[in-house]
Amino acid sequence: MLVVLTALVPIFMLIVLGYGLSRTLLSNSAQWVGIEQLSYYVLFPALLIYTLARADLSSVPVFGVGGALLLAVLVMSALCFALRPLLANRLNVDGPAFSSVFQGATRWQTYIALAVAGNLFGYRGLALASVAMVAMIPILNVMCVSVLAHYASPQRLPPMALLKAISGNPLTWGCVIGLAVNLSGVPIPTALNDFVDALGRASLATGLLTVGAGLDPKALLRPTGAAIIAVALKLVVMPLIAIALALLFGVGGAGLVVVACCSAVPTASSAYLLAKQMGGDAPLIAQIVTLQTAFAAITMPIALALVQ
Repeated sequence: MLVVLTALVPIFMLIVLGYGLSRTLLSNSAQWVGIEQLSYYVLFPALLIYTLARADLSSVPVFGVGGALLLAVLVMSALCFALRPLLANRLNVDGPAFSSVFQGATRWQTYIALAVAGNLFGYRGLALASVAMVAMIPILNVMCVSVLAHYASPQRLPPMALLKAISGNPLTWGCVIGLAVNLSGVPIPTALNDFVDALGRASLATGLLTVGAGLDPKALLRPTGAAIIAVALKLVVMPLIAIALALLFGVGGAGLVVVACCSAVPTASSAYLLAKQMGGDAPLIAQIVTLQTAFAAITMPIALALVQ
């Protein structure tokens, strides 16, 4: 438990620092939009490329870790659709609100997951977390954009526009490029390697600061029923599903801890941007992100300590 807390404390300190900076030194919201875009489109894809290109995938349980997390995402998605009539009838959750519940229950905060995995297991942890990214990011990108297009958009997106929205995700391309370099065995020039490494190392701290800057403590005071359900699904049900599947696939040790980590993190803060762009319930997903980030400080140590 002490090892887990030691890995988590600096991460949540960065999140708190980001919140403090957004209220003092960097109080202009436009500044954070630029920082978030830099992190999302440049720094974080560089980290994915560097980590995947250098990862010794033969030494990690690729199919066990990736398969457990991929199936966990599919099971959680099916559960969300099964709950859709109940949410609509009992809590008056309309289409845009359902799309926010779906994002809140299925997406994951990769910055926190990578930081925890790296703190716990070094480069091996980053390699395992990268396997999780390959398994989860493409399918989640497809499903979340499709759900928003179906339930939230005022007009149905034409097929080409939907395909463009799905294929334009920079994280997906980071995974593709990193894997291609890894599998090709092509040597990377030292200068280029160091350049990408420097960009990648800047991504985690920057990403965690932006997570903190996007938090709204007022959302903690009056949580809606839909937000509470999204918190329970993501922080409690999702880790239980993923851990059970990993155990079923024979995953243990560091692989099992990383599965627990990647499934127990709060939802991605970028879900808010996607909701705004595609007509989702942006205030609801903002509340979900805030609630999950706050409660994850309690639930994540429990989940990680249990599997350790």
